[in-house]
Amino acid sequence: MGNMLTRLIIINVAIFVVVRLIIAFTGHINPGAPIDAHPLLDYLAVPSDLSELIRKPWTIITYMFLHVGFMHILFNMLLLHWFGRIVGDLIGDRRILPIYILSGLMGILFYLFADNLLPIGSGGHSNLKGASAAVMGFLFTATYLSPDYNMHLPFIGAVKIKYIAFFLLFLDLIGTSASNSGGAFAHLGGVAFGIIYVLNLRSGSDITEPLQNLFHGKKEKPINPKRKKSPLTLVYHKEKEKPIAKQPPEENPQSKIDQILDKINKQGIDSLTSEEREFLNKAGKGN
Repeated sequence: MGNMLTRLIIINVAIFVVVRLIIAFTGHINPGAPIDAHPLLDYLAVPSDLSELIRKPWTIITYMFLHVGFMHILFNMLLLHWFGRIVGDLIGDRRILPIYILSGLMGILFYLFADNLLPIGSGGHSNLKGASAAVMGFLFTATYLSPDYNMHLPFIGAVKIKYIAFFLLFLDLIGTSASNSGGAFAHLGGVAFGIIYVLNLRSGSDITEPLQNLFHGKKEKPINPKRKKSPLTLVYHKEKEKPIAKQPPEENPQSKIDQILDKINKQGIDSLTSEEREFLNKAGKGN
């Protein structure tokens, strides 16, 4: 039920509850050991040992839904909800799951590189779990789509998301020299994907399209295929829209959508009037 963002949050929370219950009822397997040492986590988390990773290929997906600590999942799900909603509003629900998966995979690449090749790594003796890399992918996708979008934080007030993004990036850069350096590098992988993704969108290429087609089926082509459009605006294209050539310029819905998106990029989504928000929501539902 709900959109893809809601489903991702529900799946993460459900897996967290199930894992904690299993650990609670099977703690006798390794009495006295910390929760992170439970055999179930070794089965689901990504190992940095490449030979072990080859034997557990499913972990490249399962790790990004796996949390053990309550604060870990709480922080990740809050950020996923806040920034995933912005991304979904701007470029559509079809792209939510592909961004989540690809950001998580990019996080694995950065993690494996750091843990196996850098002096600060464990040399292949650690594992990776959690949705943090995927969450950072959403954070920087949202930031590069609409950097001046205002979020209202408790005790602080309105803050542009670009400042939130770069503050968290600063913490991750510091974290690369800490004991959990592999996790910090995984976060940087998500950051890299978010930036690369939006830069490709602006150049007219959508690298999530193969996964969109896999998860949601192929999207109907625009009525006028010769007209080149950016993926940033294609998400609002109506399937039953009349040919553009037959509409007066002032009544052209795509032209109005372009104007609204330009306004979001320059002034942030909070600058929209109630009429513009309603128009954008109706256009998005027509996709």
